[in-house]
Amino acid sequence: MADYAFLSGMSDDDYYPDHLVDKGKTILLRLCERIEAERIEAERPSDLTALYVLTESATEEFNELEEEFGAAGSEIETVARDVIAVDFHFVASAYGFAEADIEELVAAREW
Repeated sequence: MADYAFLSGMSDDDYYPDHLVDKGKTILLRLCERIEAERIEAERPSDLTALYVLTESATEEFNELEEEFGAAGSEIETVARDVIAVDFHFVASAYGFAEADIEELVAAREW
């Protein structure tokens, strides 16, 4: 997962400050690390409910990041929302949860 180009749709757009996109990438990598830690202890999150707990925490980190985007004259708007949600689903799929509901993965979003 470390080689995956997270948030590439935002990285390629000057509207999104690079340092904030990088923070978003870090959130997604940390989500992968949390899933990996769960996998080590219990093979993987036991079910979608357990996965959604992990993605809720990561989504809340993006909620906090939204304020920084606003302060930088940007925002997590339609394009960014889609890019972020798709990457959440990519992570879920990569860890065996292709059936995860993309909206449920980011249900806690405020953006």
